[in-house]
Amino acid sequence: MIHSKALLTLIFAAALGCITASLASANTISIMPNKDNTLYEYDPLVGDTSNALGDHFFAGVTAEGELRRGVLAFDIAGSIPPGSTITSVSLSMNMSRTISDTRTVELHVLLADWGEGTSNANANEGQGAPATPNDATWRHRFFDTIFWTTQGGDFSATVSASQSVGDIGQYIWSSAQMVADVQSWLNNPASNFGWLVLGDESAVPTSKRFDTRESASPPVLTIEYKPAPRATPTPRPRPTPAPRP
Repeated sequence: MIHSKALLTLIFAAALGCITASLASANTISIMPNKDNTLYEYDPLVGDTSNALGDHFFAGVTAEGELRRGVLAFDIAGSIPPGSTITSVSLSMNMSRTISDTRTVELHVLLADWGEGTSNANANEGQGAPATPNDATWRHRFFDTIFWTTQGGDFSATVSASQSVGDIGQYIWSSAQMVADVQSWLNNPASNFGWLVLGDESAVPTSKRFDTRESASPPVLTIEYKPAPRATPTPRPRPTPAPRP
């Protein structure tokens, strides 16, 4: 027969074990971008173009030899509790149109903030639309007053992830560097400017068209994380009982 004190000890140990297991388990969320756009290579004869509200963004080189780069960002700090540890990250994007064979498409961390205005390209959206206030363009972070330091976007030379993209379909990017990127954005939200999607710019044509957050097949960032453990309260010291006379 188990004494009541021993029974309480067993119950407490079991409860503590459940709490520990719960804290150690990872949570998973899937979020869509809070903004995305295309940087269309600047043509002085056309002017600055963008595609803030369009269904697609582009990466690579068009048949006319013009460069295209995608940009997208996610609200990490608004989606994951502070202090969490990121354990896994994957980005799924739907490639809906191509004019090339299989090409490598890379993700690079953006180093400066950028915007979406109200531009909305028509047809297949490959040529963009006239930029509107606060649009990201090839030359501007926010049209038409704030410029990139380098035309085509300010981004890290480090490849966060790469994927071979061939025929139309869903593709997934995932890497240890992406985990580090998202962890950094969670820890320092002011540094979160998202990724630039860089296609193969070594030949003509290489362009790939991806669907945006406005489309029926938006990009999805899936993040696995462990919440920060709750702080254990420090027990108050108890006074030593005075010896009995």
